[in-house]
Amino acid sequence: MAACNDSSRQDHGLQRLSLQERMLLGFEVEQFLYHEASLLDDRKLDEWLALCTDDIYYWMPIRRTTTAKEIDNEFTKPGGMAYFDDDKKTLALRVQRLQVGRAWAEDPPSRTRHVVTNVRVVGVDGNDVTVASNFMLYRTRLNSEEDSWIGRREDVLRRDNGAFKLARRSIYLDQTVILAQNMSNLF
Repeated sequence: MAACNDSSRQDHGLQRLSLQERMLLGFEVEQFLYHEASLLDDRKLDEWLALCTDDIYYWMPIRRTTTAKEIDNEFTKPGGMAYFDDDKKTLALRVQRLQVGRAWAEDPPSRTRHVVTNVRVVGVDGNDVTVASNFMLYRTRLNSEEDSWIGRREDVLRRDNGAFKLARRSIYLDQTVILAQNMSNLF
């Protein structure tokens, strides 16, 4: 999924909506993202997975420190190296591992808090709504492990029987070096 930084594309499909429709859509999107964050923090992973479409693409590229001339190469591209490059099947396997205690990095489980902010609807195309947001994921585990990840997300939410489902998620971390012992949580 391409970055939503091009201001000429940011109103894609939005100009045909009235102010009231844009406000309602923004509210619906925010409520979906807040509900999703709550499911992850409450470890309701089956319910979270049910919010994903069957064709979901969940991707977190690796960020590199680059010069200003090479800024287009700051993040790895789809198909290249990535922290996450998942579809519904691999997400389901991750959820299953977390739930049955096979993930040593999550036994005992982490305690997380997902903070989602600066939610912006940047495009509408039929049933797909493109959303940009900022996030912070705070995790504490055992008695002394503490990790934080901060960045931005670009999501595509798809209306399915009147409700949103997550169809695409691209996660762009602000960090170039991951100091955490693992990245076993969902973003």
